[in-house]
Amino acid sequence: MIKMQDDLWFMDLAIKQAEIAFREKEVPVGAVLVSAEGEILTQRYNLKESHHNPTAHAEVLTLIDGAKKLSSWRLTGATLYVTLEPCPMCLASMVQARIKRCVFGAYDTKGGGLSLGYHLHNDPRLNHRFAVTGGIRHFECSKLLSQFFRERRETYRQKN
Repeated sequence: MIKMQDDLWFMDLAIKQAEIAFREKEVPVGAVLVSAEGEILTQRYNLKESHHNPTAHAEVLTLIDGAKKLSSWRLTGATLYVTLEPCPMCLASMVQARIKRCVFGAYDTKGGGLSLGYHLHNDPRLNHRFAVTGGIRHFECSKLLSQFFRERRETYRQKN
């Protein structure tokens, strides 16, 4: 059984992935996929900008890599740690992957699926449900995102 200290530790790993994204000028979102046994299956960060791919969210990339590693699209028992509240696309991907749990850091009132009311993780009309825990390391995750967008705005102002 995963404990709060485990959640904090895995979220710290996701934050390290987000920091890599930040340095590579990607929106700093990191994700870590952990098996039911507590093994780290994969760690990824956003690649939308460099891959010119609107679906290259950290969450989706970890699900793809995890499925390849396990040779199964069913990630039963897995927990996905992500630094930002998942968007509706990512929540739907988690339903499809059959994860057990999603743990996220910063809330996203403008694009987060849960904040926007898309509670796909517990929608009885769908064939799978999973647990969600939000706000783990919220301050650290939010601070990194705020810094990234503040620097982007400053760069934009300097060019114009």
